Amino acid sequence: MTKKKAQEESVEKVENKSVEQAPGDNQEGDLQAQLEEAQQSAKDNWDKVLRSQAEMENLKRRNAKDLENAHKFALDGFVKALLEVKDSLTMGLKTAKEENASVESITEGLEMTDKVFLSTLEKFGVELLNPVDEAFNPEFHEAVTMIPMPDKKSNSVLEVVQAGFTLNGRLVRPAMVVVVQ
Repeated sequence: MTKKKAQEESVEKVENKSVEQAPGDNQEGDLQAQLEEAQQSAKDNWDKVLRSQAEMENLKRRNAKDLENAHKFALDGFVKALLEVKDSLTMGLKTAKEENASVESITEGLEMTDKVFLSTLEKFGVELLNPVDEAFNPEFHEAVTMIPMPDKKSNSVLEVVQAGFTLNGRLVRPAMVVVVQ
């Protein structure tokens, strides 16, 4: 019996060791699984970072190209509108060279071309400054000379020598004016 008892105790010790080792192995397995999971997560996050950086570079390149094109072609619409004025001038010159052209028809053509030109400028926010009989405003007018006239209001614009222009409310060229003293 002692042999049998010794064998049973030996089997119990082995089983106890197996039971004791199993949780240790299990714990080690859990740690290994967590490590693999953390490594996979780090790999996924690194991949996301690289993709985000690539996306940012692409966005920068795309924006730079869009900005370059905007600068290149910003005046595209304005140029197309001015071509209408050029066509009108060409037709006027052709008409003026005809033998039966009169001063009145040439003048009428020039006036129509001027109207087309001014309407084209207005489409793009350019406004004509023609301040006859208005008060002199040094922000928008430049006095060429002053003339004393007792029957006119002092410091008012008598005559416009050269029209001025504004672009969206900002002065491009002041009107050259004669002012009443």
